[in-house]
Amino acid sequence: MAEKTRKFKTEVQHLLDLMIHSLYSNKDIFLRELVANAADAIDKARFAALTDSTLNREWQIKIEQNKDAKTLTISDNGIGMTADEVVENIGTIAKSGTKAFLKQLEESQTPLNEMPELIGQFGVGFYSAFMVAEEVELISKRAGSNEPAVCWTSKGQENYTLEEATRDDQGTTIILHLKTDAELYLEPWKVTEIVHRYSDFIEYPIILPTVKKNDDNTETIEEKILNSQKAIWLRNASEITDEEHQSFYAHLSHGGKLLKPLHIAAEGTSEFKALLYIPEKLPFNLFMPDLQKKGLQLYVRRVFITDECKDLVPDYLRFIKGVVDSSDLPLNVSREILQENPQIMKIQKAIVAKVLSELKKLQEKEPEKYLLFYQECGKILKEGIHTDFQNQDKIKELAMYESMNSEAGKLISLREYVAAMPSSQQDIYYITAENRTTALASPALEIYRSKGYDVLLMTDPIDEWVMQSMFQYDKKHFKSVAKGELELDADSKKELENMVEAAAETHKSLVEYLAKELENNVKEVRFSGRLTESACCLVADEQGLSAHMERFFKAMNQEIPAGKRILELNPKHPLVEAMQKLYDQDPQSAQLKEYAGLLYDQALLTEGSQIADPGLFAKRIADLMVAGLKN
Repeated sequence: MAEKTRKFKTEVQHLLDLMIHSLYSNKDIFLRELVANAADAIDKARFAALTDSTLNREWQIKIEQNKDAKTLTISDNGIGMTADEVVENIGTIAKSGTKAFLKQLEESQTPLNEMPELIGQFGVGFYSAFMVAEEVELISKRAGSNEPAVCWTSKGQENYTLEEATRDDQGTTIILHLKTDAELYLEPWKVTEIVHRYSDFIEYPIILPTVKKNDDNTETIEEKILNSQKAIWLRNASEITDEEHQSFYAHLSHGGKLLKPLHIAAEGTSEFKALLYIPEKLPFNLFMPDLQKKGLQLYVRRVFITDECKDLVPDYLRFIKGVVDSSDLPLNVSREILQENPQIMKIQKAIVAKVLSELKKLQEKEPEKYLLFYQECGKILKEGIHTDFQNQDKIKELAMYESMNSEAGKLISLREYVAAMPSSQQDIYYITAENRTTALASPALEIYRSKGYDVLLMTDPIDEWVMQSMFQYDKKHFKSVAKGELELDADSKKELENMVEAAAETHKSLVEYLAKELENNVKEVRFSGRLTESACCLVADEQGLSAHMERFFKAMNQEIPAGKRILELNPKHPLVEAMQKLYDQDPQSAQLKEYAGLLYDQALLTEGSQIADPGLFAKRIADLMVAGLKN
């Protein structure tokens, strides 16, 4: 293959500029990233070796320092790459991780030098080499391939070169030609320190050849193993330090902050060990499907199988990171048949039980820590109410919400809500909205405020979807304050029904007029007892979509069936009496027609929805103001 020069994509060049100009104060992470990449490559080769006896099995990562040439070399005997794979892998990084990485840098309010994990989480760790190197060479040969080795070279400028290389064995070698201010990485103690801090748990030996002077003044080369190689999940929990847990969690999640480790040692029908992590802060890429690996790492008797075993945890626990090492699965298990293996489901059941149990303990014994977790992961955890019927009641106990009567930002559990209910209250009331301010502005809350009832404020986009399965808690039914008929205690219900019936009879002609005038916008016009101050509000049928859910679907570019809501009127509001008088004077009044439109737009605004014609609404308000000033 003749030497080829290729040009970096624009976003890659931008990324390289950031790396070269050292925006990160902790440059040590470049070695962490390159060692982690080497370990991943060996993982892949190790898995392939289960079915290919020709592959090298003496796995190792080697770091070599050359003070004369000022080079630092990291090599592995992992899976390696062909020329096409070198281009594709770097290209994949460019078209997925790089753009997201750059976007996060632009949006983040945190100084870059305080975000050392950001490099790893977007899969751009290879480029971190340019923080310390003025030139990078990558030589790689694909395991089991007859294609020649390939050499990729770049100075981090506009271009890189690709040419055929000489390498007899499988794997990848990365040679860093260090910058003058990075020569500290040629000192053995510095590399040893970095490996101990970040990579001690990696189970393949990380070797650093060092020169030893003999008594006769001759020199010999010793290959020093820098890491313990003992799988952290197989060690006793009491032996593992907080720093080791944080380091291993960073390796697994490429970002975020650890809250609590969980150790599982299961025996009996399913034997496995697991080390799981509950996060305090999520990695940025959790909601980026093309960048986020789902599931736990699976090992079988310390042999790596996959780092995306999705069936080990349900999707609503996807924030959990960790490792599962099974003694029951066959070594030659493939990724494709994992989902069909009954042992996997047994492991999942045990993991789910452990995680939910530990979260409950955290909620009860360390509520402040639990709130840190819930504020980050609550919206994900709540998905389980809708998807995991078997554990639904346990997840309900863990769910927390703001409420109308609680101070802003304070979350309460369903148990706390029920405990505070007055004796006359029969149901659990809730409202869905984009935020607390919009929720509290809803006229639908007025009757509940007047009676001293509390209403849960459900402001996560996922809440209304979840509520389709949240029928009851502690034998009390959930009722949306913005859906269906108003339901209160028996005494209040009878009183309000009498008031509504009287208003409906008195203002029958007005209601019929409004229903006709607004027929393109509303399903029905009726009086309601849920309003004590506002003139009107819009409510959905019991099974209909709320305004919040409609806005959510539209924001996601989802097509939804055209639906109309019900316009409810306050029988005690003076506006109703005034409009009735105007109707009695002239049923064809142009002014009455304007008021009908204003009434509907007002109802839309109070629920947080957009009005169809803001210009017309503004004109109607102006005309109303002029008329009022004249009077």
